[in-house]
Amino acid sequence: MEGVPSERLPRHVAIILDGNNRWAKRKHLPGLAGHRAGVNRVREVVEACADYGVEVLTLFAFSSENWNRPVVEVNGLMRLFLNVLRREARRLKKNRIRLKVIGEVSRFSSDIQKHIHEVEAQTAEDYSVTLVIAANYGGMWDIASATRQLAEKVARGELSSEDIDESAIERHLSTSGLPPPDLLIRTSGEQRISNFLLWQCAYSEFYFTETLWPDFGRDELQQALLSYARRQRRFGKTSEQVEAETTC
Repeated sequence: MEGVPSERLPRHVAIILDGNNRWAKRKHLPGLAGHRAGVNRVREVVEACADYGVEVLTLFAFSSENWNRPVVEVNGLMRLFLNVLRREARRLKKNRIRLKVIGEVSRFSSDIQKHIHEVEAQTAEDYSVTLVIAANYGGMWDIASATRQLAEKVARGELSSEDIDESAIERHLSTSGLPPPDLLIRTSGEQRISNFLLWQCAYSEFYFTETLWPDFGRDELQQALLSYARRQRRFGKTSEQVEAETTC
């Protein structure tokens, strides 16, 4: 990464963690072993993001559709999620990483909800990286929830319908206060965003890799960041306009 100007790197990286089950199958292991291996990669990628100056890392860990998976797998994932929350709180605080969980958290057990709130509170101050875990999350749910909150404010007379614009919706999304993702990565070769951060990724750069998530580490992240650094983000403008602004 030497020689890459910091302004060419993303402030916010979002990753769809895909391929845990396939990784386990290839090694003739139970599916949960792939998810456990994936947790180790989360540690490595979070630390790499801190080294590269990435301010926000958002990980799609459990979608609202994942409840449809086999009960044994879902129960195993819930136990793994709880164990990680218990085990990683001290490490997060020590490494100045703030945890933020987005999604319909109320569907989780009271024990998981309790630990989520505790770790969020413990890491809320003195942080350099924000780690966002999207759990029981769906992009359509996020937008619907934001519009419902706005509708309730209009009904109570706190807001006029004329005041509802893009910025008003953004303030009521679960990612309120965070910059939009500059780079969205999906592992395992699939090329879709699967109901993840639909509003927030309107202008994100996409990076798809064949690497399964348990094999995705610092080197693979570096390749994604270098790919991003070589791109020109135009946001609807022409190349000439962007280049002119850069040289000013």
